[in-house]
Amino acid sequence: MRCGCAGSRGNETARPLSLTQLGFFGDGRQTLVDDETGRIVYIPAFVDPQTAAAWFDALRESIAWQSERRRMYDRDVDVPRLVARYRLDDPDLPATLADAAEWASLATDTRFNSVGLNFYRDGRDSVAPHNDHLYEIVAEHPIALISLGATRLMTIRSKNVPRRILDLNLENGSLLVMSYETQLHYDHGVPKTKNPADARISIALRVRPSTAPARSSVLSAVEGSG
Repeated sequence: MRCGCAGSRGNETARPLSLTQLGFFGDGRQTLVDDETGRIVYIPAFVDPQTAAAWFDALRESIAWQSERRRMYDRDVDVPRLVARYRLDDPDLPATLADAAEWASLATDTRFNSVGLNFYRDGRDSVAPHNDHLYEIVAEHPIALISLGATRLMTIRSKNVPRRILDLNLENGSLLVMSYETQLHYDHGVPKTKNPADARISIALRVRPSTAPARSSVLSAVEGSG
């Protein structure tokens, strides 16, 4: 993980963050941000390896993964990953997702009601830098992201100066928790990589407004957070 600020440009200053500032605890939990811009916490090994492997295999085989296209620069292009989405009260919700949601709910003291899935087949799959649409999530509730499978880099960048850049390796079985406020101040994304990369599945849990569609075949091109 690399944490710091971008190189000097105007009033941007290169300033690495110390381990004390990052808040490393004995259990491996890492507090990446905890200030007026929100709170971001990373918990490696949140899911034990055996359970993570079982969840990955179950989701890879049982989910009706969808491929999408989106409009970009006056042409339609393929979204570089497969996606799926469920409401947690969906009677067809896979048991694996119910279990993952319960684990994340207990860890965050949040009753999530929606889950978005991304399937990164290899290093060519990615998600562009983005923040969640605020009208699609309920204020004061966090977003929880469980990673399964191959480790992939997530880059988190502040929108305003001084620039803060967090490069975080999302490991198998890890949990990333981002507060609602962070969506106002940061973008996050998973870039493509030329290095060999096996498949990865992300489980993004949210609290959506009750008026949000229960399930849609047309999903946001950045659905899933990472």
